[in-house]
Amino acid sequence: MRHYLAVLCTILALGLGSSVAAAQNAPQPTVTKPPAETPMRVLFIGNSLLYTAGGLQTHVHSLGAADKPPLDLEPGYKSVHITDATLDQYPLDWLIVPGHLGIAKPFQVVVLAGKSTDAITDKSREAYRTKVLEFNKIIKEHGAETALYWLPSFVKPNRFADKDLLKMNESMIVPLANQIGAIVIPVGPAYAEAYHERPELQLQSFDGNHPTVAGQYLSACVVYATLYGRSPVGNPYNSNGEIDDSTRLFLQKVALDTVNKFFGR
Repeated sequence: MRHYLAVLCTILALGLGSSVAAAQNAPQPTVTKPPAETPMRVLFIGNSLLYTAGGLQTHVHSLGAADKPPLDLEPGYKSVHITDATLDQYPLDWLIVPGHLGIAKPFQVVVLAGKSTDAITDKSREAYRTKVLEFNKIIKEHGAETALYWLPSFVKPNRFADKDLLKMNESMIVPLANQIGAIVIPVGPAYAEAYHERPELQLQSFDGNHPTVAGQYLSACVVYATLYGRSPVGNPYNSNGEIDDSTRLFLQKVALDTVNKFFGR
């Protein structure tokens, strides 16, 4: 019995040690502050995960308009989306040129979202990395800063729901962002935390991937807190009444807590 207990204690200690080591070895972001001071001109690049449920950019500039003091972000916000697209399908070298999208001044921040399955295979991870490096060079040449959008993980009934995409995305995105000096927008961790606290909350639609209005609202709160360093907590914007007060405040708090924890603020 003593031998059994000793072995059991050893196993538990090793398990605890490996958990602590895993937490300590998780890549930490080196860019922890907004990439520009109150960026008024932002270009969002990403597929349908960004334009469904009211559009990510619409929710973000609506949060700004409802804040105190307000931010009038809409005139400088542009969003370009191709259904089911990977980053290599976007003509960024044309899109980023001042005037081509109706904004005369250069963009200050370009948000790159990629595709939900980018982190799953070695081939797709490398393709994502290669295109981000290429796009970052173009973005910097035009005087802007890059922001990498950490997409939410799949949930059931999606066939990829059992994959640990939270860790897979973390290991793909954070070191790459550190390499190029880009900020990470930690939407994926915010979804994970929201589901942990309120499992019944529906943040993704029937396919286990695309955001619902609540999910897109959470994403927008994370973007807002990341890019502007402002707290979304208490912001009255509720997606034109689609989100009740309890859910609104919950999502705002999860977004702020996630951002503060991720950046060590």
